Amino acid sequence: MFQGEYNKGLDAKGRLILPVKFREELGTRFILTKGLDGCLFIYSPQSWEGFSARLQGLNTSSRDARRLVRYFIGSSVECEADKQGRFLIPPSLRDFAGIEKETTVLGVTDRIEIWATDKYRSYLENDESSIEDIAGSLEF
Repeated sequence: MFQGEYNKGLDAKGRLILPVKFREELGTRFILTKGLDGCLFIYSPQSWEGFSARLQGLNTSSRDARRLVRYFIGSSVECEADKQGRFLIPPSLRDFAGIEKETTVLGVTDRIEIWATDKYRSYLENDESSIEDIAGSLEF
């Protein structure tokens, strides 16, 4: 399970160093794709199999299902981290997430989220729902 929050900067080539704790669980190969709320998602190969299987199980005659599959599968890339834990975030995904230099990397159970730090702060500050309200509405 991935957990924790880390602040990391991109290097001049658009590479990000994954936190050691995440690398230990993730390994060197993983899938990077568009995420929700304007961030990027990283999945281990095993988690990606389950996630993509759910997408493949959707009814392809549904326009919404096709859009969802295109969104996640169409934007996904297989990445490989080097010995220092660096991997390249493709320009199209950096543009999508608004990542220029500083990132916030979050472990969120079965996946890792990569946010442009300023976008993540804005997301937290502008969310009108309190955690207490959300927990109550989900019967948590």
